[in-house]
Amino acid sequence: NVTERRLIGHRQEVCGLKWSPDNQYLASGGNDNRLYVWNMQSLSPVQTYTDHLAAVKAIAWSPHHHGLLASGGGTADRCIRFWNTLTGQPMQCVDTGSQVCNLAWSKHSSELVSTHGYSQNQILVWKYPSLTQVAKLTGHSYRVLYLALSPDGEAIVTGAGDETLRFWNVFSKARSQKETRSVLSLYTGIR
Repeated sequence: NVTERRLIGHRQEVCGLKWSPDNQYLASGGNDNRLYVWNMQSLSPVQTYTDHLAAVKAIAWSPHHHGLLASGGGTADRCIRFWNTLTGQPMQCVDTGSQVCNLAWSKHSSELVSTHGYSQNQILVWKYPSLTQVAKLTGHSYRVLYLALSPDGEAIVTGAGDETLRFWNVFSKARSQKETRSVLSLYTGIR
């Protein structure tokens, strides 16, 4: 028996979805520049955010701070915005200088990875809540569309429009503070 539930809110294509760590909420981003937070007990959004100036594809819930949601906007926006979904309030915003394609929180620390498209095609690591940029990873020649954390939470893999996958040892125990360039070697250390 298949049950269908329809959540209606976006006025254009839905291009980002992410469940909260406690599985109680679903965040959805759209080409209508809107970010919705849905409580699965109801069919209406519990929060609606309209601050982004471009499509919202990148969405990530913090595993460390209950109710903290990060979202990234497209080329006309370039910002990562942070939201307190418990109160509905916007918290912080950082202009990254380029399209935000994907976001992922570290499993072990309050750090956020962002991947980017036009015009930088790079990966950035941010310390939260200071929003200090702690690493910049370059090597992709086109938009860095996809991002996945390794099961142990120490490495990420990125996939881009340049038809490559690149592995980065971002959250390893041994860190150096320098910027590193990937040469397609597995688990390139970056910090």
